[in-house]
Order: sequence, then C-alpha cells, then structure tokens
Amino acid sequence: MLNKSHFTHFMLGWALLGLAIALLILAWWPQPADEGNHHTGIASMEGPVSYAAAVNKAAAAVVSVESLYKVDQQPSLLAPFQGRNQTPDLPLKPNHGSGVIISKHGHILTNYHVIANAEVILVNLHDGRQGRARLLGTDPDTDLAVLTTDMEHLPNISFADSRKTQVGDVVLAIGNPFGIGQTVTQGIISATGRDRVGLNTYENFIQTDAAINPGNSGGALVNAYGEIVGINSAIFSDSGNYQGIGFAIPIDMAINVVNQIIEHGGVIRGWLGVEGVDLNAQLLKRIGLPNIQGVLITDVFKQGPGDKGGLMIGDIITQINQTQIRDTRDVLDMVARGRPGDKIEIRGIRQRQSYTTHTVLDQRPQESN
Repeated sequence: MLNKSHFTHFMLGWALLGLAIALLILAWWPQPADEGNHHTGIASMEGPVSYAAAVNKAAAAVVSVESLYKVDQQPSLLAPFQGRNQTPDLPLKPNHGSGVIISKHGHILTNYHVIANAEVILVNLHDGRQGRARLLGTDPDTDLAVLTTDMEHLPNISFADSRKTQVGDVVLAIGNPFGIGQTVTQGIISATGRDRVGLNTYENFIQTDAAINPGNSGGALVNAYGEIVGINSAIFSDSGNYQGIGFAIPIDMAINVVNQIIEHGGVIRGWLGVEGVDLNAQLLKRIGLPNIQGVLITDVFKQGPGDKGGLMIGDIITQINQTQIRDTRDVLDMVARGRPGDKIEIRGIRQRQSYTTHTVLDQRPQESN
C-alpha cells in the first residue's frame, strides 16, 4: 500500500510523462498554414492558398493584341489610329490575340499567326492604355513575332530559369481568350520537349493542361512565382477549343529568337539545301535495308551546301556530326543549330554502300522547307 509520499511521487511521474507526450504531439502534429501565406502566392510544401501574387506580378506585362486585316482588295489609307473605342474608317476586320512585354524599351513578344499580314496592330495594356504597335520582325518557323511600341512606363515580365522547369510544376496561362479580356487559368506542366507535333518547323513545346483557347495565343505561361516559362501558342483539339492539351514555346527558345530579330532583323540558321522523307518499314523493305535508320534524300538544291558536298537524290543520311539521324526533324534541328559557314560531317548510304562527306552550311532562306 502506497503512503502519501510515494503517492505524490507516483502522480508527479505520470504528470511529467503526460506533459512529455503532449509536447511530442504538438511537435509532430500538422500545423495550419500561416494566414499570411495566402498573400504570398509562393508555393510551399503545403501549396499556396492563392496565386494572386503571382498573377499580380505577371499580369501587368501581358497585353491583348488586336490585329486588323483587309476584308477585300480595296486600297486602304492607314491614318493614325488612337483611342480605345474608335474604329478606323477602313475595310478591316479584327483578330484578337495576346502578347507579353519583355522589356521596358517597348518590345512585345507574340505569335506570328496572331499578326501575320495585319494592316494595323493595336495593343491594349492591363492599365487600360491602348496604342499602335509596329512589327519589328518575325520568325514563322517558330511562330514568333516581335512588336515594338512607343508607349512609355511599360511593365515587363520576369523570366524563369528554363533549366528548372519540370513536369508537375504549377503554371498559369494569362491571355485574352475569345477577345473577352484578360483571363487567368491554372494547371500543371504535363510534358516538356514536345516535338513532332506538326505545328511549327522547329518545335520544343511545353505541354500544359492549363486552359488555352483561341485568343490566348501569344500570352504568357507563368510559374507560381509569376515568372514566364513560355509563350502560349497552340492547342491540340478536335473542336478547336480547350480539351486539356495546350502547347507553349519555352521562354529560352523565344528569347533567342527575339535577340536575333533585334540584332539581325531575322533569325540566322544553318541550311543544308536538301529535302527528304522519313524512312518507314515499307520503304526500307523495298530498298532492301530493313535495319537502317535515317532520312531518304528526295531533292538537292543546285549549288546548295548539300550539292556542293556531293549529296545526291536517293542517298540516305544516317549521321550528322556523328549523331544518329532518326527522321527529317533531326536533320532540321541539327542543321538549324549550326551557323552559316560551319563545316559539318555527313555519313550516309548510297547504293547500299556507306560513305562520308563534308560540307559548309549556308544561311537558311526565309520560310524555306
């Protein structure tokens, strides 16, 4: 039987044990997110309550682009156009898209298909201002165009580090779908490095499930920190509207195009001067080379780099600079990465015999195949 002293020590021991257990529970029990976190928009381990800060950081640099086109062949006199709600007395019809201000000097990045053949280009800023834009240069092969405007005090977007962009990242698509005004949609990066989609000559798309619709083209795909990761460009859809697969041009690829347009007036790429087709099982069986991978040359431009290097119709290109060629996309990409004047090594097969040749790349003609 416990005396009073023993009982006191017994109860004290249990109390200390209970206190220790309570402290352990408090230490390990999940804590509610700090109430201030929903203002930061910065992703944490629990995820942000709101992306408002990211949107506020990026939205001011996203503009709506209104391109005006001729509706007939009548000559037009392009008088200066000013004012938000005015319509020029011209036989023109509008097309709506989006753009991103990438510098305080007035450079605006958008898609080529948004402004192609436009008579007048207008940009509407997030702060309500509207002004004329001039076309600085285009690159149809990547579906990009650079505009410039004389409007002052322009916000510009922050760039993400493309090397850190990965599948699963939360992204926000900001643009002007259907011309209804700036809209934000949210999703994740579904894939990176998407090519062979058949949209552009040169492809390296970011795929996303953030809703992208007509009018979003040229707008910004930003991360949870409000930094641009890509230029929204296209959707994969049977209906023409959102079905969960959208494509954006990575910002590092886009900025390379922008810099070349600003510096050279266009994009300088290498050119081999040949055309070809992918090899398939039926074609390989017909030529008796079932295990070969490469591109069959179907045309050689006279006095082009391929012609000067001795390439002939019927040759199969298997390697360029010791890199295996799988299809025509590989040839395009590898040659385009070169510069005019670069010497390349080509390995191939002619009449079932292997050969190696060298040639010097020329500059790719605008919109050449």
